[in-house]
Amino acid sequence: MGSPGLDSRDRRARVATAGLFLTNGALFANLLPRYPEIKSDLGLSNTVFGLAVAAFSAGALMTGPAAATLIRRFRSAVVAVAGSVLIAVFTVAAGLAPTGIILALALFCAGAADSVTDVAQNVHGLRVQRHYGRFIINSLHAVWSAGAVLGGLMGAGAIYLGVPRAVQLSASGLLFSAVCLVGYRYLLPGADHEGGPRDERATARPGRTVYLALAALVGIAVAGAVVEDAGSSWATLYLRDSLAAPAAIAAMGYVAVVGFQFIGRLLGDRTVDRFGQHTVVRAGGLIAATGMGAALAFPGVPGTIAGFAAAGFGSATLVPAAMHAADELPGLRPGTGLTALTWLMRVGFLGSPIVVGAVADAAGLRAGLLTVPVAGLAAVLLAGSLSPRNRSARS
Repeated sequence: MGSPGLDSRDRRARVATAGLFLTNGALFANLLPRYPEIKSDLGLSNTVFGLAVAAFSAGALMTGPAAATLIRRFRSAVVAVAGSVLIAVFTVAAGLAPTGIILALALFCAGAADSVTDVAQNVHGLRVQRHYGRFIINSLHAVWSAGAVLGGLMGAGAIYLGVPRAVQLSASGLLFSAVCLVGYRYLLPGADHEGGPRDERATARPGRTVYLALAALVGIAVAGAVVEDAGSSWATLYLRDSLAAPAAIAAMGYVAVVGFQFIGRLLGDRTVDRFGQHTVVRAGGLIAATGMGAALAFPGVPGTIAGFAAAGFGSATLVPAAMHAADELPGLRPGTGLTALTWLMRVGFLGSPIVVGAVADAAGLRAGLLTVPVAGLAAVLLAGSLSPRNRSARS
């Protein structure tokens, strides 16, 4: 239950939690603009590069189920901060990898740390939301997007200024690790799931309807994952290699995705309150499908960047909506739905680069990026699994 009034502890906890989301977005985003450079330095084909990138998601799938156990044992605050520091370490290792195999191993370890960190920071964010008694989860994900924009700009700026990868990635790792370590003291203390009416959901055995709803929510989250992967793994490559954009301009494809995703998430809480989750997700999927579809139909650097921007804006609320709805499914222990959805969502991150890379080698990267409008249409079709109006954030 949310408390009737907010004290300074809750406000500080929200800021500290936002710091976790900012760090999670920024750390890995520092590496992404360097992908074309790494791919060229290591002499990797599209398929091999796609497999190396997919190792991140493979690591996430391996460790995802352990998140709930680690959080119960050590608390979400400890797990989120420790995981963030590990992401920083493995991101540097990936940036300095001398071979494709080492690149894949480093990304595997980074993904393993990210999967657990992702669950932990969202568990803590939803706990803070319950204290607030209103929706703040989209705003926290907006901070993640802001961090991703910041990281992408740091990477693009380093490329423009000729800063070596080792210097850039080490500096960002130290900076954002410090943000988490300083913020740790302000996170909420004690158990992550307080007793109360919310816990009564676990007394009833979940039925088939609950599992079908969870499957639909996973589909929505995977659609969001596919859009995010297109921006992080392929936007820079597509703009540079297929459309001959300069390296610094090519990095703007990723920045457009996360930048407009940030705007969509800033508007998300109020928009969802007014129109309901299913309406917002359906409209978002349509925007993503239409915008990116038009960009692929009429290729050009400005139009493609605009298409990635539309995909980012349209996908903004997909993952937060699915996470909140999964965490509120009846008959499941607190945190179980969120953990299951977050783990299964990684299937999208695992499969997407492999599919896009294989299609790109066979028919070109332009054809491979058709996964984005397909994901948008999938979100439109699955949006009915979300409630027409939101449950209270106090639930």
